[in-house]
Parts: sequence; structure tokens; C-alpha cells
Amino acid sequence: MQKSAISKMPEYFDRYINLTDDLSFTEVLQISLEELENLPVAQWKALGEEIYAPGKWTAKDILQHMIDTERVFSYRMTAFSRGDSQKMLAFDEDLYANNADANRRTIEDLLAELILVRKNYIALYASFSPEMLLKSGQGFNGSEYSVLAMAFMIPGHQRWHFNIVKERYFPLLAELKNQSS
Repeated sequence: MQKSAISKMPEYFDRYINLTDDLSFTEVLQISLEELENLPVAQWKALGEEIYAPGKWTAKDILQHMIDTERVFSYRMTAFSRGDSQKMLAFDEDLYANNADANRRTIEDLLAELILVRKNYIALYASFSPEMLLKSGQGFNGSEYSVLAMAFMIPGHQRWHFNIVKERYFPLLAELKNQSS
């Protein structure tokens, strides 16, 4: 199924879904995996623990956040696809980030884990029937979203964060270079 088959665009998550192409979910998930496999690791590593503003995450924190988000949504999509009608628990991304200790890990380690988690996400979606893809559930705030919509949310979420890294973090590399000159 393609993105255009999403009958109701979920509030908040639409910002991520809209960053994906109107291809089949399997194609979009595969493209997102290729984007991970082609991540400019050297640039991400060069950022170290730099942040562009106080209170923002490091590059490692961002990768860990993507891992955590994907795992949380894997559970939600499994629950929705199986007809679970209970409201999902909230996901406090800052709480998770503050307790993950991502900066003790390497970029390579985080990226390897994220690629593994993405492959699992792809396998999960491959297991869903068309009927399961169209099932919906409730987020913690009562908003409703479908299993299909979340197939596009994760790749869009990745692009959202990669865009932030390109726009706000990579310019720091020039500043760091100038400081060391």
C-alpha cells in the first residue's frame, strides 16, 4: 500500500509522514534502510558531543532517540494490528534520552543497532496483511492512527532528524575547524 492509502493523516505525525514519497510502504522502508547504511559516519563522529543550542541532543542522542522511537512504535503497531483497543502509554522522549547514556557509545555502535532495529521493523511490516495495515489504535492523547500510517512515520521521522543534523549540526563542523586552526 502507498502513502496515499492512508485514510486519515494522524495529527502530529503528519510532519514526518509528509517527508516520505508516495511509494509503497515496503519501498519507503527499504529506502530508509539505505539512507541509514549510507549515513556520513565521519561527519556524525566529528560532531562529538557538540549541540547547536542549550538543551539539545548530541548526534549520539539523536540516533538513540531514533532507536527508542522505533521500538516503541513497533510495539504500538503490533498491538494495533492485533486489535488491541487500549490507549497506548505516553512516550517521554526527553526522559528516555536523559536515561539512555548514548554518549558513552560510538556512532558506529548506535548506527549498527539502528540498522538492526530497522530491519526488524521491515520484517514486522512484511508480516501484516492488508487488513492489519488498515487497523487503527489510540495514542496516549486519544489521537487515532493506523498501522499503515506508522509505516511511513518512522522513515519520515528519520528524515526529520537527518534534516536537523544537516541544517543545525553540520554547520558546527566548520566552526570547530575554524577554532582548531
